[in-house]
Amino acid sequence: MDFSSSPPGGKLGSADKEQLMDQVKQQIALANAQELLQKMSEKCYKKCISKPGTTLDNSEQKCIAMCMDRYMDSWNLVSRVYSQRLQRERARLQ
Repeated sequence: MDFSSSPPGGKLGSADKEQLMDQVKQQIALANAQELLQKMSEKCYKKCISKPGTTLDNSEQKCIAMCMDRYMDSWNLVSRVYSQRLQRERARLQ
């Protein structure tokens, strides 16, 4: 978005506001994905890797895969329940 062409006084039109909100939502989604990957990597590494080296043995590979699957399942469940709760709260306030 080019703010140099914004109307005087810094007021944004509805299309500009919508575009700005979309950009903010995309940045938040990216930050959430990065946080998810970082936390998942840290937790699964601590759980599954007992002796760091240049390669992972078969049991470490399986542990990492299962840990990441469980972590993603948990993340998705929490996100879904949180989203449902937000929707209920919004409906209650209207």
